[in-house]
Amino acid sequence: MNLKVGSSISLMAALALSTTSCATVSEQQAEKTAEIQKPNIIYILADDMGYGDLGSYGQTKIKTPNLDQMASEGIRFTQHYAGSTVCGPSRASLLTGLHSGNSPVRGNPTWTDNRKPYDLQDSDITLGEMLKTAGYQTAVIGKWGMTEDRSFPEDKINPSMPNQQGFDYFFGFKYHHDAHYYYWDKLWENNSPYWLKENDYMNNKGIYTHDLFSNKAIDYIKQSDKTKPFFLYLAYTIPHLPMTVPEDSKAQYKDLGWPKRKMNTQGHYRNDKEGNVTYAGMVSRMDRDIGALLKLLKQQGLDENTLVIFASDNGHHYDNGFFDSNGPFRGKKRDLYEGGIRVPFIAKWANKIKPNTESDHISAMWDMMPTFCELSGADCPKTDGVSLLPTLLDNRKQEQHDFLYWEFNERQGPIQAVRHQNWKLVRFYEKPAELYDLSTDVGEKNDVAAKYPETVKKITKMMDGARSPHSQFSLKPLIKQ
Repeated sequence: MNLKVGSSISLMAALALSTTSCATVSEQQAEKTAEIQKPNIIYILADDMGYGDLGSYGQTKIKTPNLDQMASEGIRFTQHYAGSTVCGPSRASLLTGLHSGNSPVRGNPTWTDNRKPYDLQDSDITLGEMLKTAGYQTAVIGKWGMTEDRSFPEDKINPSMPNQQGFDYFFGFKYHHDAHYYYWDKLWENNSPYWLKENDYMNNKGIYTHDLFSNKAIDYIKQSDKTKPFFLYLAYTIPHLPMTVPEDSKAQYKDLGWPKRKMNTQGHYRNDKEGNVTYAGMVSRMDRDIGALLKLLKQQGLDENTLVIFASDNGHHYDNGFFDSNGPFRGKKRDLYEGGIRVPFIAKWANKIKPNTESDHISAMWDMMPTFCELSGADCPKTDGVSLLPTLLDNRKQEQHDFLYWEFNERQGPIQAVRHQNWKLVRFYEKPAELYDLSTDVGEKNDVAAKYPETVKKITKMMDGARSPHSQFSLKPLIKQ
């Protein structure tokens, strides 16, 4: 596949002199000017944060002033979907622009036919690779989770690592398992281990890794080459389990009379003792750090040439109803009902995106590939998405998806789902399909499949034709070993 740098016409080109040498100089200046005019892109991803966890999406207990301000200064989508209902396949969908029926990674580690992890391949084209062809500096900071094969020798460079998948800089967690600890002692910087020898991840002592990610993101923006645009994929681990956060982030939530939720402190997840105060503190800490990043963009004069996006990788996992993390929706993480896949999506771009706007456009994580292709001028690889620029910039008619597709296969799987206009079809293995009319039943409480058999037949045909075969992700029941 030929991924070419998109061409741009600049006024600098018109100033070229008639001599060959001067023309060459002018052409070089034109190319540099065109690159500067391409917007910086920052995509911030929360981990296991529900649709209802932000004030701008109805949250009343957790304070998120910076993300709420970002929504007021930009656009808030109300029908945006994650790539999957768990971390790994959702991130693969983001990186490749393919839904979970076509993407290379369709399940979390070892939820495969041979029970072995399946990683990104050399042939996969990522956002990083695409944007590099358009002259972008590229970085991923935080949770990668696309390199899970631990049998690969660590003294050799794994082709699924970020540096080998189009990212100039990487700092963070290589593996999903390691990201289950906020005080883990081994991160990665590019292809080399980054040790935090003072960290005691079994007792939650040392450096809180989330803070490192925020600091590295700030440093990356400060140190980036200002003559070239950059793409920063900031993949936070908050508010994924375990429930733990430094005490200063809990202060505003103590003594509010909230019900206590006792957490297991000695299991796989090394939780703090009390859950509700900790969860709120985690989300607010992330909000605080995103606020610092947005402030830096203004201080650096980058605000008007930077598109900032915030989303979550799937539905919530922690909440038992106290925070109403899934808002009006049914289900949570590991469900293909709305609570497991519908997520917040906020975009801000000063003087480009109209402030305080809301969109009910039906969109998905795999739309980022064509959106960023159009923004950067790069040729776009094969994708299941459509560009969101018409909606973001409010300047032309928005292309609509015919349907959105998901599949998920863990203990209760395989499960498939299709969103077609206002219809939602959910099908469990060897069970009759369920049909919901989201225009009147956003909580998916009333299965109307028996009432609309022709609609079920039509959407089932879409579902059956949506996926491509994969050597390790077939639609058969799996038992994790």
